Parts: sequence; structure tokens; C-alpha cells
Amino acid sequence: MTKPSFVYVTYIATTPEKVWQALVDTDVTRKYWSGLTTDCPVHVNVSDWRPGSRWEHRRLDDAQTVDIVGKIVESVPPRRLVLTWARPSDAEDDAKHSRVTFDIEPHGDRLVRLTVTHEDLERDPQMLAGISGGWPKVLSNLKTLLETGHALPQSGGAQPA
Repeated sequence: MTKPSFVYVTYIATTPEKVWQALVDTDVTRKYWSGLTTDCPVHVNVSDWRPGSRWEHRRLDDAQTVDIVGKIVESVPPRRLVLTWARPSDAEDDAKHSRVTFDIEPHGDRLVRLTVTHEDLERDPQMLAGISGGWPKVLSNLKTLLETGHALPQSGGAQPA
């Protein structure tokens, strides 16, 4: 078993069900999947979230550009979601996929521990560099959205509606 290449743990004042919904509902994902800057487009995650199904990380631009693709490995609402992660050009080559696990655990009364583990990144140093800066921004934005009802403001531009 390889060691995880990236692990992020955060505590969110919400319920496991709301964290799960935020991970799989496109209307919610568009609110927090942004880079918090105007040069990073807003994204949505699209799938039926069943094991074996494809998922896509799509830009909300005119072309609906797909930046990341993968397959759902495990889906246990509202506790665990595991998916593969790859560039669209590498979609058919499983050896080039990394793996993301979202573990959602109740922690006391109305507090959730969310652990995101992104593994198998040693094959792609550029992807590791990108997600090392990206995951903290996305997950901070998710936490803020779930706790306040509003995503963090983008610097240098308007916040997506």
C-alpha cells in the first residue's frame, strides 16, 4: 500500500448529510469549487455518484470544458466517497489515475470531521503541486459555505451566484 500523497482534515459545523450533499450536488459544488481568484473558473462535479460511474469536473464556461475525469470507486452516503482522478487525456489509462477519498465522520454534536486523502500522486508531480494548493482553497471554501451559507469572496472579482 502506498502512503497518501496529500491529506487534509477539517472540522465543519454541520451534519454529515449536508457535507455529502455539498460533494455531489452540482448546484452546491458550483458555489465553492473555485480558486478564489478571477483567473480560476468556477467548476461543478457531475455524476450519478454510483460505483463504476464516470464523474467529471467541468468548468462553467460556454464550452463546459472538462478538466478532470474519473470513476466512482465507492459511494456510501453520507459517510464515504472514493473516486479516481485524472486528466481527460489520461481517462482510459488507469495507471495514470490518482485516487481521492472523502471520509465524513460525525464529531460530537453538529460537528463533522472531513478527511480528504488524495493518493497515487507520485506519478505526476505537476498534479501534486496543483492539488496541494487547490484542495486547501476548495475545502476552506466548502467549510465557509456550509457554516455561513456563503462561499468565500473571490479576490479581484465578483463571487459566483
